[in-house]
Amino acid sequence: MGIATFESQDGRCAWANPREPIYVAYHDEEWGVPEYDPRALWEKLVLDGFQAGLAWITILKKREAFRAAFANFDPEAVARFGEADRARLMADAGIIRSNAKIDAAISGARLYLDLREGGVDFTRFLWDFVGGQPIQNTWSGIGQVPAQTPQAVEMAKALKARGFKFCGPVIVYAFMQAVGMVNDHVTSCPRHAAVQQLAKAL
Repeated sequence: MGIATFESQDGRCAWANPREPIYVAYHDEEWGVPEYDPRALWEKLVLDGFQAGLAWITILKKREAFRAAFANFDPEAVARFGEADRARLMADAGIIRSNAKIDAAISGARLYLDLREGGVDFTRFLWDFVGGQPIQNTWSGIGQVPAQTPQAVEMAKALKARGFKFCGPVIVYAFMQAVGMVNDHVTSCPRHAAVQQLAKAL
């Protein structure tokens, strides 16, 4: 994940900073849980794009502000954003104020709708890169977890070919980990077995 490690608590993955309750809750309740809702997948992909060059904890702390600013990541609403919305977003101190990332989010909403209108299911489009079901890894330590994989490279290429931005293979792999396309909880972590039990085939 390219983030700092900390002394683990109760076998938790070492990136879950025990001094940040919001981070521990994210690890314990969200990270690695298979996500199949297309809107939620798009939201996470956008937020991971905003993370580029930053720590995820920065985005996590601003997530509710992002949701308020981006109409709860409703693609139909975001796709209609114009210059007034761009100006509003660039003035919003609660989010990451980057012209390029804001533009990528707005254009990404339009691309999402284009896919849907073309008969492409966003959930299946993404999950097909892992064969429709989570990859169950068995890492014993965080140092074994890769920054990207061949599946992430292929997904990144496919997204870029469709016009999506801020979706290189490292960002995409972080996305895949978060939405449960891969189970990268270390085996000592109680969440490894828990999210494994949530796996299903599309």
